[in-house]
Amino acid sequence: MTTWVALVRSVNVGGRNRLPMADFRAALADLGFDDVRTYLQSGNAVFAAGAPARTVTRTIEDRLSSQFGLAVPVVLRSAAQLESVVASTPFAAFVSEPTTVHVTFLSAPPDPGAVAALADRAGSFGDDRLEVVGTEAHLHCPGGYGETTLTNTFVERALGVTATTRNWKSVLALTALATSG
Repeated sequence: MTTWVALVRSVNVGGRNRLPMADFRAALADLGFDDVRTYLQSGNAVFAAGAPARTVTRTIEDRLSSQFGLAVPVVLRSAAQLESVVASTPFAAFVSEPTTVHVTFLSAPPDPGAVAALADRAGSFGDDRLEVVGTEAHLHCPGGYGETTLTNTFVERALGVTATTRNWKSVLALTALATSG
């Protein structure tokens, strides 16, 4: 069994795509996943499953569509992958200010050419910084995520993959939840 973290994009944001976490937990348990826990109200779930990532992702997306009428993407990471994300952040110097650090989780490895093109534009984002490490885009936004041009939509378009963004506090909390036993 693998401990997985499901990051559901675009739920419970601005009153749309409502997904009550108690119902989400029940749906995941009904799918046969074990030790299901959720974090906050923004579509974060931790659970154990024996199936591979692609199968688990499709199963959750299908259930969200059929049971809740939500056509939203799910990005999945294992507990070990989340630990690696935390350990490899290029913005470790700024994690003491967790509201300025974010991670955009990518649904697939981005095209290296797209990553290079984005890196070439690094100076055009003002004080904000973005660095792609594997299947994550790490962000440092000193003025706050609400003020950056490095939004989830921007990253998706620039890299050509589906993505979902979490703040550093959520990344740490999900990593702790996934590795706590």
